[in-house]
Amino acid sequence: AALDAPVIKGETTVKERQRLFEAFRSGEIGLLVVSKVANFSIDLPSAEVAIQVSGSFGSRQEEAQRLGRLLRPKSEGKTAHFYTIVSRDTVDAEFAQNRQRFLAEQGYAYRIVDAEDLPA
Repeated sequence: AALDAPVIKGETTVKERQRLFEAFRSGEIGLLVVSKVANFSIDLPSAEVAIQVSGSFGSRQEEAQRLGRLLRPKSEGKTAHFYTIVSRDTVDAEFAQNRQRFLAEQGYAYRIVDAEDLPA
């Protein structure tokens, strides 16, 4: 609601998912919120930014697959960015440390930025 973007989640019908994915691919909509249903056969090659809000679900391989789908070569030499928002001193922080090691082993650049270090 705050993002004013369509949301795809488990209850979303396959027909509606396909319609929203196609609208995103065609540029009709520029922002799409997707739950973990995005783990399964999603192909959004035009996506340039993905923001993962909770990384405590799924395996490191599943995250690498999500990341790989996003980082496919883009037209016009554009690059994609994958962000994960993690709360300090939570179970998510532990998962994030494991992901960082795994993704670095897979050859992905991975950088941790503290919210306090971000510009206001």
